[in-house]
Amino acid sequence: MIHFEEFTLANGLRCIVHEDHTTPIAVLNVLYNVGSRDEDEQHTGFAHLFEHLMFSGSVNIPNYDEPLQYVGGENNAFTSPDITNYYLTLPAANLETAFWLESDRMLGLAFSENGLEVQRKVVVEEFKQNYLNQPYGDVWLKLRPLAYQHHPYQWPTIGKEISHIENAVMDDVRAFFAKHYSPVNAILVVAGPVSVAEARRLAEKWFGPIPAGTPYERSLPAEPRQTEARLLDVTADVPVSAFYKVYHMPGRAEPTYHTADLLSDVLGRGKSSRLYQRVVKDQPLFNSISASCTGSLEPGLLVINGRLNAGVTPEEADAAVEAVVAELRQELVPELELEKVKNQAETSIVFEEIELLNRAMNLAYSKLIGDANLVNQESARVQAVTPQGLLAMAQDILRPENSTTLYYRAQPTVATPELATTDAVE
Repeated sequence: MIHFEEFTLANGLRCIVHEDHTTPIAVLNVLYNVGSRDEDEQHTGFAHLFEHLMFSGSVNIPNYDEPLQYVGGENNAFTSPDITNYYLTLPAANLETAFWLESDRMLGLAFSENGLEVQRKVVVEEFKQNYLNQPYGDVWLKLRPLAYQHHPYQWPTIGKEISHIENAVMDDVRAFFAKHYSPVNAILVVAGPVSVAEARRLAEKWFGPIPAGTPYERSLPAEPRQTEARLLDVTADVPVSAFYKVYHMPGRAEPTYHTADLLSDVLGRGKSSRLYQRVVKDQPLFNSISASCTGSLEPGLLVINGRLNAGVTPEEADAAVEAVVAELRQELVPELELEKVKNQAETSIVFEEIELLNRAMNLAYSKLIGDANLVNQESARVQAVTPQGLLAMAQDILRPENSTTLYYRAQPTVATPELATTDAVE
């Protein structure tokens, strides 16, 4: 159980305080309600670009990292299709430094052509290194727009194409910041050995004077129910052929999300899962395979992916996977097997809550979904899943016509003819 208290500032900033006096370290987490799904189709990658720009300094603090390092702190951030999250950890005695740094860049990020150019180059290089020049790096650049043909989940967080970042201009950057990075569109979590009264005092002092901003009203196109299987077959210079199959599934905030999540665990979580036992151990078609969920706030994807053994075609692999999936559409999962994956899920929840930072981030995310206390309901929702619920979910989402498949074939190797040799003559 994660204990917490909440309050909201006059400017709309939602604040959560989680007191934990077992550690000398404090966490300040700021979640902004903006991700790559909120970008314009012709200007993608901006949420991720801002993750970098936010570390370029504010109007009053040109070097964000330096003051934090002086007081023994660390910081980082991540961007997803749904959110942008910034977090700092530091000795609790120096917590006010974190409030000062985070509030100043929310109030007045330093916009400069030089700063934009520096971060643009960093992001472009990241795009090239991780997505274009790495084996299998472009998988989601290919798979997302095939699975999502209307919803903006169709492009990855890095962006749809590199030119969108290369051509970003200052006016676009300022407009994106003004639209999303304000108190009314943020959630602040303070965790560690700090009282609610002290956290409120610091929040009022540092964030209270910041103008509220305009609430962001999200209106995104829904992805229609998929009624026909989709397939993309590509060949690339990769070590071995790979296989990807995704199915549309409920979003993170939906009551049936945990049922779909456990369904993915039955399919492909660990070496005792059905897929591993059948297509890695019993039939050596894959050298590795797994199944998981994207965990998206809006309807996401159940993902199956694996690497094929030499000589196995994607078609053979696909047929074997479909045979395993078909069983889940036809038969109840035995209670013992369901209990196993529930125990795995419970273990993950318990271990995740050990870290103070994870507790802070999960509180912020739960609040974004609609209720911070959802963080304390995860176990109950996992335990509520039944074999009948799994069967109904499998029949709904594991339909062949709801699938999108990518065959990622390794480039055939060209045999090099051996050179003729002659015996040496003394």
